[in-house]
Amino acid sequence: MQSVCMEFDEEEQRIEEPMALYRPDRRKKAGIRQTIRHIDAGLPMGEFDVLQQQLCLTAEQLAKHLCITKSTLLRRKKAGVLDRLESDRLLRFARLFGLAVDVLDSAEAAQKWLKTPARALEFASPLEFAETEVGAREVENLLGRIEYGVYS
Repeated sequence: MQSVCMEFDEEEQRIEEPMALYRPDRRKKAGIRQTIRHIDAGLPMGEFDVLQQQLCLTAEQLAKHLCITKSTLLRRKKAGVLDRLESDRLLRFARLFGLAVDVLDSAEAAQKWLKTPARALEFASPLEFAETEVGAREVENLLGRIEYGVYS
């Protein structure tokens, strides 16, 4: 089955900080305090759009994972900025995507893996499991086991 998602050039899709933090290897470059300030101020909707494209999801699908209702999503699009909690959740998913890309060696493989139910996650997809911080940590642990070849 061919992917219907558009290919993207990671460097061209970056929108200021905190997009640079989406890949774990770039964390030191931006600084955690600056990232926290961006989250507190609310990330621009452009960050939502880029992550939506990277994950190959519809806006409604990504909003559901971020616990944003359709009406709230429309308000956020109009305002052009996410609130603090939504920004924090968005960064959580972006961090997981970056980690999955690093471990699985391609954006396409990461997209597929994040959407596929996993036995190690009680047959939920990593995206579903990561809707809470505790679940996201377990997805990170699973990616670590995959990276080091530990049976999961």
